[in-house]
Amino acid sequence: MSGRERREQLIQISRTLFAEKGFDGTSIEEIAATAQVSKPVVYEHFGGKEGVYAVVVDREMQKLLAMITEALAAAHSLVKLERAALALLRYIEESSEGFRILVRDSHAASGTGTFASLISEIASQVEDVLADEFAARGYDPKLAPMYAQMLVGMVALTGQWWLDVRKPAREEVAAHLVNLAWNGLTGLNPHPAITVTTRAHQPVPARPRTGEKELREFEKAREKELREAEKARQRELREAEKARVRELKERERLLKEAEKERERLLKEAEKAREREEKIRQREARLAELAARLGQVDQQD
Repeated sequence: MSGRERREQLIQISRTLFAEKGFDGTSIEEIAATAQVSKPVVYEHFGGKEGVYAVVVDREMQKLLAMITEALAAAHSLVKLERAALALLRYIEESSEGFRILVRDSHAASGTGTFASLISEIASQVEDVLADEFAARGYDPKLAPMYAQMLVGMVALTGQWWLDVRKPAREEVAAHLVNLAWNGLTGLNPHPAITVTTRAHQPVPARPRTGEKELREFEKAREKELREAEKARQRELREAEKARVRELKERERLLKEAEKERERLLKEAEKAREREEKIRQREARLAELAARLGQVDQQD
């Protein structure tokens, strides 16, 4: 086994042990024994347990960050959110050991390689996306950092929960996450689903290609799929815009109704005040008349 192969073997063994037992529960002796080498071999490659732990954590951080960064390159904000949620869940599904290492209380040897610092880095990317979206919709872009922390934190904690339960399926969990983040509690969709655009973007197993004819057919099918995905995306954008217009019209209608109701209440209040004023004046006249009659009686 070459030095490079030995190093990779030690990293994979350490990754498994750190995921199962954590940093403090894993020893150099255990790593060496599992790899069937002596302790000096581990020290030679990494300098100690802290060194191999830092390498493992850095690898996992870079892998997850690359997946999230790629997801955030989508054009539409809804698709960005869907793909980012799916990227995290796919990483958890495919790299469960790595995610377990990241979410543990990281040892000081990991430096900045903690789950909190990773989440902060992802939030900073989401912040840029939200700032542009806020500005386009007339909201204050200064609020983007706070909303980015909320959004990323919600997805990250859901990922930690899903790490153990693994139900519902990855795509369904992502759909519900996006449902809450995109629609809010007051507009939840009872049957959410990932958009066709994002579903078409999911990685698929490589197909065996046995000849030029099959290759051309595959390329044609792929082009057709991309065209359909683009059409679906355009439809979704149009539907989203129509929904936004409907929402604005509904808000305008409700505001008008509220204004009419306020005016009606003001008019009724004014009428009531006028009636009370008339009653008060009538009572005053009656009191004055009674006083005059009393004076006449006294004179008689």
